[in-house]
This record gives sequence, C-alpha cells and structure tokens, in this order.
Amino acid sequence: MQNKTSPGSTCCDEFDPNALNVEQARKKILETVKSVVDVETIPIREALNRVLAESVKSTINVPPHINSAMDGYAISGMDIPTTGENKLSVVGTVMAGRPLDITIAAGECVRIMTGGKIPAGTDTVIMQEHVQREAEIITLSASHAVGQNVRQAGEDLAKGDTVFQPGRRLTPADIGMLASMGNAKATVFRKIKVAFFSTGDELCSVGQPLGDGQIYDSNRYTLDGMLRRLDVELIDMGVIPDNRELIEAAFAEATEKADVLITTGGVSVGEADFVKETLEKLGQVGFWKIAMKPGRPLAFGQIEGCQFFGLPGNPVSAMVTFYQFVQPAILRMMGIEDVAPKFLLLKTKDSLKKRPGRLEFQRGMIETDENGGMVVSSVGAQGSGILSSMSKANCFIELPLECSVVEVGEYVKVQPFAGMI
Repeated sequence: MQNKTSPGSTCCDEFDPNALNVEQARKKILETVKSVVDVETIPIREALNRVLAESVKSTINVPPHINSAMDGYAISGMDIPTTGENKLSVVGTVMAGRPLDITIAAGECVRIMTGGKIPAGTDTVIMQEHVQREAEIITLSASHAVGQNVRQAGEDLAKGDTVFQPGRRLTPADIGMLASMGNAKATVFRKIKVAFFSTGDELCSVGQPLGDGQIYDSNRYTLDGMLRRLDVELIDMGVIPDNRELIEAAFAEATEKADVLITTGGVSVGEADFVKETLEKLGQVGFWKIAMKPGRPLAFGQIEGCQFFGLPGNPVSAMVTFYQFVQPAILRMMGIEDVAPKFLLLKTKDSLKKRPGRLEFQRGMIETDENGGMVVSSVGAQGSGILSSMSKANCFIELPLECSVVEVGEYVKVQPFAGMI
C-alpha cells in the first residue's frame, strides 16, 4: 500500500485531529454497554442463535455404547489372518437399536448395521464390500486392522465433560449436540429489545405515493433486516415527522420499552434539528466524529438506561456504522464476549484509491481466481448514498487511515459480510 497523496488531494483533506479512530470508538462503546442478566429456559428448537446463560455438561457418554461405523460384519480382531484368508461363521444380525444378547466365539461373526451395538467378543467391523459371503460363511483377507470401523463409547462426548460455556451463541450443530445429550431445553439470556425509527418530513414509507421533494425511507427497512439476523426483539416505530413534541414522545416511548434505540440521520455536526435537541435534554449522548469513511458522524450514549445510537442518514454510512459499532455492542449485551469483526487477508484484483486521513470501508466482492484461491475486487462506485454497492458486495475492504493507493495483487484486510451474521 502506498502512502503518497493522490494528485489533487492532501492529507488534510480528510484529517481531523479531534476525530476518534474506529478502534477507539468501538472500545469506548464496548466498555459502556453491559450484558443483560435476565434468563429464560426454552425448548432447544427455539434456542437457535440464542446465547447460553449457563454451562452445559454431558450427563451421558455420546455415543452411549460401542457401535459400528459401517454396515458390515463384527468380528474379533484375533480372527484377522496375518496372511492369506480366513473363514468365519455368521451367527446372527445386529440392527441399530436392537442389540444381540450373545457372546461371539472365535471363528464366528455377526452381520451388523451402522450404529448397531458391538456384541461381546467382537472389537472390529469389516465393511460388507470387503468380504465374500456364501450362505452363512464369510471370507476375509489379511488387509484389515484391529478396531477399525468401530465408534467407542464417549468418543464424541464423555460423561461429565463441560460441552458449552456461558456466552456461546447456539448454532445448528450446537442444537444437535444438546439433543444428542438428551437435553430438551436450554437456559439462555433473554432477547435484547431494540427500538428504531426514522425522522424527517422528507421520508415516505414504502407502499405510499411519494410527495413532492420526498424520498422513500430505506434505512428503516435495512435496519430491520440487519437486526433480524441478530435475533433481537424488534420495536419498529416508523417515521417520526420533524415535530419537537412528537420526537420527544417517540424517544420517551422507545427508552421505556427498549434496551437499545437506533435512529438514522440528524447527527452531523452543526445540523439543527429536534433530534439533537431532544437527546441533549433527555440523556447523556455524545456526538462523535469518527476517522472513517463512509460514516463519519455518530451519536452514542444513554437515555434512561437505554443505549442510544444515532447513525448517519446516508444508506451506506448507516450500514457501515451499524456493522462496526452497533452490532458488536448488541452482541456484547446478548452475553457474547468475542464480538470483534473478523478479517481475512486477500489479494486485490483491482487498484484501489482513497484520500489519506480516514480508515475507509470500500465495498468488495470475494471471488475464486483461476487457481482456486480467494481474491477480492471492488464493486465499483463507492459513494455513501449508493446502496446498490452494498447489495452487490459480500465484504468490506478495509483501507488504512494513512494509505492512498493499493496496487493490483497487494494484500488487503477484508471483512466478509458472512461473518457479520
């Protein structure tokens, strides 16, 4: 990455010595928010994406008994010939869930299905494709190992093992593991309640005809989608007109019902509106300038115990600031400790440019190159009002504050959207 200034620009074009960098802002927010303490016990079918409030120990071995990993024949490893072949008598069949209550003697074997309990006297399973059978006799060669194709009791989970710690957000595999231990319920932290609304006489809800000078309110619908992925309890309060009394009433209602309140627009420095006036009246809210692009202005604070985020009004700026600051804060409130965004280092297929002075989140597309490796490319125009750049992208390309040019083939930090939940 080059640190030279692009033609026609200087470092001071974007530099503000009073602006917080992204890490400083995120750190301040995460040091402020607290995890919820209220818990509930729910059926595991309802626990996907919920956060465990207590540790989970296995009360049984998983699997609970030694069983076959294949369809085949259970034998004693002593009957595997060292050279040539050996013939064994088939004395029964073991189906999964229906054990065979006999002891297998030397020179004998049983037909066994995947998951079937290994009968006494056997310790090895030979795949059915690897034997020859005639009537009740099988013939096997010397090319087998003692103990093959057998799952041991407790091989997956041992009785008494701590399987999950508090703070784990449950995945589909986790739900399956809970079921494998016989757990019908899980104790989780309650859902975070998030209220959000837009303000402005120029905003029109979808489904309504646009008036002269109006635009459709896309931010509220984008927020709705991002919040649904977090599995929070949503309180959509719609569009609030530019009216002091209505705005103040909306803030009062939201902070009474919710753990978090999010608004978009009205946070730029020097911008005169009723939102900032109401915030200063009702709570402890700071208006920050962040050394990032897009998304420079951000308001953060508390109103009557409710965490408040005032995001920029430009659609891309609102999404970038949500992912960098709001989502980590909500995840921390849910009870998750590791909330930092995850990155990859990938080569770029394009030359990328920016002005020094701000960390920039450009929208990109992770692709597979001709050699099967991952690379990243730009999706094109990067304006903060071009929402289509987010729709086309599957990642952010993070360009450091001081750089101006990234050449083709250089490595860049990439934040996949898939890691943003």
